[in-house]
Amino acid sequence: MSDVREFIRAASGGETKATVAVCGGRLVNVVSEEIYQADVAIYRDRIIAVGDISEHIGPQTEIIDAADRYLTPGMIDGHLHVECSKLSLTSFAKAVLPLGTTSIVSGLDQIIVVGGPDAAREFLDEVRQTPLKVFWGAPCKTPYTMPRSTVGHYFSPKDHRDTHHWPECVGIWETVREFIQEEDEDVLQAIEIGQANRLPVLGCCPMTRGARLNGYMQSGVRADHESYTPEEMLEKLRAGMHVVVRESSISHFLSDNLRIVTEMGVKALRRISFCTDDVVASDILSRGHLDNMVRMAMAMGISPMAAIQMATINGAEALRIDHKVGSISPGRTADILIVNDLRDFRIEAVVANGTVARDGRIVVKLVPPQRSAGLLRSVKTTPVTAADIAVPFTGTTPFAEVLAIAVTPEKVFVRTRRDVRLPVVDGKVLADASQNVQYVTVVERYGKTLNRPVAFVSGFNLKSGAIASSTAPDDNNIICIGADPQDMAIAINHLVANNGGQVVVDKGEVVEFLHLPIGGIVSDIDPAEMAAFELRLDEAARRLGCDLPWPFMYMFVLQITAIPDYAMTDLGVVDCVNLRIISPLAPNGPAKANKLAAE
Repeated sequence: MSDVREFIRAASGGETKATVAVCGGRLVNVVSEEIYQADVAIYRDRIIAVGDISEHIGPQTEIIDAADRYLTPGMIDGHLHVECSKLSLTSFAKAVLPLGTTSIVSGLDQIIVVGGPDAAREFLDEVRQTPLKVFWGAPCKTPYTMPRSTVGHYFSPKDHRDTHHWPECVGIWETVREFIQEEDEDVLQAIEIGQANRLPVLGCCPMTRGARLNGYMQSGVRADHESYTPEEMLEKLRAGMHVVVRESSISHFLSDNLRIVTEMGVKALRRISFCTDDVVASDILSRGHLDNMVRMAMAMGISPMAAIQMATINGAEALRIDHKVGSISPGRTADILIVNDLRDFRIEAVVANGTVARDGRIVVKLVPPQRSAGLLRSVKTTPVTAADIAVPFTGTTPFAEVLAIAVTPEKVFVRTRRDVRLPVVDGKVLADASQNVQYVTVVERYGKTLNRPVAFVSGFNLKSGAIASSTAPDDNNIICIGADPQDMAIAINHLVANNGGQVVVDKGEVVEFLHLPIGGIVSDIDPAEMAAFELRLDEAARRLGCDLPWPFMYMFVLQITAIPDYAMTDLGVVDCVNLRIISPLAPNGPAKANKLAAE
């Protein structure tokens, strides 16, 4: 309460004066939808006055000259798996703050499956030392996979009871439709606990319409970020949802989703907000972050005011955090962007706890914390051998009819079925590069089961070698795709020996390696260095024959079971429609479940 009294006194214009004043700018008021001349007085990290602030200026007040420029609120990423950037929160702040993103909403679910709530708490404490704000959604449960894969920590109803009081907690996050459909007891309990704490349900319901949408809405879901078509998004909007447009590094939905405005006549623009979901450093540094989404929306004919609202106040209202962020208003956090031209929307300066960025460059020093020993030693499995990477065949024919998980460059998250005939040698089914079929394996890396099933994938077009990653949502087990079992074993064992990362191996040699020592999923390296690693890794994969736009991202999303039709976890091939494990030797539809499914 003492802080509240201090801000009240500062706002009264008495002896306590503003620490910073932004003067001469034209305020983009996203609440009243006006643009007008106004100065902004800031005390510490909060806005204390807007308009005539002369009584708040003292001899120690830092004056920021914004003459002839526009002032907009700092932008809010409404749904982000920040760990999928492979950047720690400190490094991620360095990447996005200069681009005007001052707040993100994340479940930190990827570090939770590694180290539990304690790991999430470490990350949240870390970000307090930066100007970036993180609003945390308590994951409905972890992992999100169905059937449940093996992870380091299963986020449970007890965890919800223990964490909902955290000041960063804003809702029940990533509430996967299948959990509601199947009446998952843990998720239903999480929702009940959230309701008691007045926390909203934040959804994940791709390709959900009609009766399924009606059933899903009974969970009380408030917002969803997973619409694959504008028709789907419109149906969700009509059902009462806040709809969140996603433009990630690999899923480009903004131009299609916003057709509900530009072609389908929707007027309820305040119910539409932005998120990036999964982004990587090379994409952020080349295209931008939320600033890019604002520019894309305006290029479609959406007004600057509406586009900026989608990146600011709309998301804040959807998440019920608009009393803290989302507008340049008294009592809100002092996150202010200085923009020269609204239609061009290039961020000239960012004010967040003082001036933190100018002309696209961060001007404050951000230092990562010391990491706990547990997060630096999270890969606990034993090495694999080339002999482990095999699909046994008990038939007598020289060929086997096989299901391969097929990916295409057009839609990364859509994994379909491809039926292929593969050669059999010495009782093992072999991958066949001539048919664009490779091996895929997921190695359980937490030391709990030593699961390491093998199946087939199509679309990566590897002619030789292997690629592997220990960062792979939703469970972050080691995933590896390859044309050669020997190279696959070398790739996996290199990640095990180094406690995580991403690697390319060819002809027995490690060609490229990115070390991800923090939980096996992120690093403290600077964004530019991370971007250089990403480009080198993908280029090395292309030299093996891979022609996908983002080889490593296409690989690591194969473990996500919340999106049809097929996935691959440490349990084996997952039929994501019928929610069961199937054998890759299944030519005539979802075959009998294998031993793991029965167990």
